Amino acid sequence: MTAPEALFESALTSLKLRARGKVRDIYDIDEKHMLIVTTDRLSAFDVILPDPIPGKGRVLTRISNFWFDKLKAIMPNHLSDITLEQVVPDAAERAQIEGRAIVVKLLKPLPVEAIVRGYLIGSGWKDYQKTGEICGIKLPAGLQQAQQLPEAIYTPSTKAAVDQHDENVSFEQTVSLLGQDLAEQVRDASLKLYNIAAEYAKERGIIIADTKFEFGIDENGILCLIDEALTPDSSRFWPADQYQVGISPPSFDKQYIRDYLETLDWDKTAPGPVLPSEVALFCSEKYREAELKLTKD
Repeated sequence: MTAPEALFESALTSLKLRARGKVRDIYDIDEKHMLIVTTDRLSAFDVILPDPIPGKGRVLTRISNFWFDKLKAIMPNHLSDITLEQVVPDAAERAQIEGRAIVVKLLKPLPVEAIVRGYLIGSGWKDYQKTGEICGIKLPAGLQQAQQLPEAIYTPSTKAAVDQHDENVSFEQTVSLLGQDLAEQVRDASLKLYNIAAEYAKERGIIIADTKFEFGIDENGILCLIDEALTPDSSRFWPADQYQVGISPPSFDKQYIRDYLETLDWDKTAPGPVLPSEVALFCSEKYREAELKLTKD
């Protein structure tokens, strides 16, 4: 398979660059709208790796837009009706970001990442082995690696700057950041969105082991889903037909890259190691496979 052309960093001249995140470049449009460009950058262990994953940004954009549309009756989101052609009229400039850019409403982002875990894996599994808990939430004894939890749990974290590590916080700490009512809204919305998406995905052959949501508040104080939604970057996707309790299942997400990086002598600080081309291409193919499973009719 030939790798699609990769975009590590966008370079628009018609709009003012607002920020570059781990994966997304954000441009100002006006006082109420922004342009978000999803590049092919990949962040692992909160470090941006030097090599892009070809085509990843377009796949993430299509998957996010799919979920935004599917879940909009449950939770409004940041998508705008303004088209890319309207904000980047020059065809040559638009070509570099076609299929990977969205125009969104400028909302007030909340300072927490809303993480929902449905299965016992990753850092949650490590915590459970040590304490019988995940982020302070007591779990039944005797659970195994990758086992489905009795019910999905909400384990928020703080948002870290680029190249910094997110920190898990308790629900009570989110109350101090957001206030009781908003903290409860975020928790309840996150669990509802996860449960609906997980049920849908499982019917398509994908287990969503865990995921991360981000939220913002609009000018009317309404909670909205922002950033990305239920993608292989923000979630842990497993093939249902290869899932078994007791082992870490193969994945459709960047866990493949994490597993590769764990074999290296790297201290998980910037700069990240160079990826072999075959590793980057394999990851690209797994992202595309996940998209097809989720979105094909």
